[in-house]
Amino acid sequence: MIITFLRENRRQSAPWKALRVPPSSIAWLSKTYSTMREDNSFSCVHSSGCGSDLIQKPAPTCDDDKCSCRNVESTPEIEKKYVHRVYDAIAPHFSSTRFAKWPKVATFLKTLPPRSLILDAGCGNGKYLGLNPDCYFIGCDISAPLIKICADRDHEVLVADAVNLPYRTGFGDAAISIAVLHHLSTENRRKRAIEELVRVVKKGGLVLITVWAVEQEDRSLLTKWTPLAPKYVEEWVGPGSPRVRSPSSLMLESIPETDDSSAESMREVRVNIAAKPEKTQTLNHHGEDDATALRQEKNIQDQQEYFVPWHLPYHRAEISGASMTALASGLAKKDDKKGAVVYNRYYHVFGEGELERLVSGMDNIIVVDRFYDKSNWCIILEKTC
Repeated sequence: MIITFLRENRRQSAPWKALRVPPSSIAWLSKTYSTMREDNSFSCVHSSGCGSDLIQKPAPTCDDDKCSCRNVESTPEIEKKYVHRVYDAIAPHFSSTRFAKWPKVATFLKTLPPRSLILDAGCGNGKYLGLNPDCYFIGCDISAPLIKICADRDHEVLVADAVNLPYRTGFGDAAISIAVLHHLSTENRRKRAIEELVRVVKKGGLVLITVWAVEQEDRSLLTKWTPLAPKYVEEWVGPGSPRVRSPSSLMLESIPETDDSSAESMREVRVNIAAKPEKTQTLNHHGEDDATALRQEKNIQDQQEYFVPWHLPYHRAEISGASMTALASGLAKKDDKKGAVVYNRYYHVFGEGELERLVSGMDNIIVVDRFYDKSNWCIILEKTC
């Protein structure tokens, strides 16, 4: 009975101890955060190092040469428009489609020690919150409507930005970020989000991150997505904008060398061209088609920035006035054939090894595992100090 009382007491006090703000401010924070995120009115914070006080302290003023913290925390317009506003508009419908748990994520959570305190950063509708009944969960998400759905289900949640988590350093036993980082539009912001996940867990704590992979199992999906048009790059101009991928950074599969049978075929082609010149044009067209196919495949593999559509059925769009506003502003469009309002969501799909490169410069973590699962790249980190 005493153990049960202590455990329940810990459960009740855990969320307040985790936050970097007084308990009396929690309700106010949750209600006003949506406005704050649009104004980018977040304080610049930093980790004071391993073994430091659990209370996060304000960072000193950043200079241009040594710190890009303000730029990282300033939300790019493309995220505000094609991530924040979209998920706010589609939250109820999105939530109704998000109930199945990914087996690898469920296994990770179920194998954590009893009484572990777990943060789900980017929790969406909260489908992983409470998955392990022997652990305590808290969650956060940038979308206030999704957080309301979680709160209505009695989860401990608040609205928060992945690159500036409002939690104390070293409070948690584990953290997860499931399908979140691919919505951040710059490499600096993606790296900062990982640093925040690591910051909030204790020494020995684990962090699981999953992101959409450019190497999709169903390659036809990529043809249904819209490659990011050059005009949107203008919205990213300035420090922290997406890096230009150099050829050396591309992770492309090598093209196999010609085998003996292919070489023999080429010799036959040369003979046939000399004997039957009328077929030369057809052969050249086939070669051009093959070259075009190779270029298209290469472009698909090079491309990592996409708009991925979300079809909100007309009958669901009437739940709130958000869709009417989105249609009027051009954020969404009608598809009468499918009977839906179509929103575009911004995605940066990750290439093989990209998550590892993002964490390669962090000296307080080790990579415990990395794997590919259901068209996602996944990584598990352990905080070492």
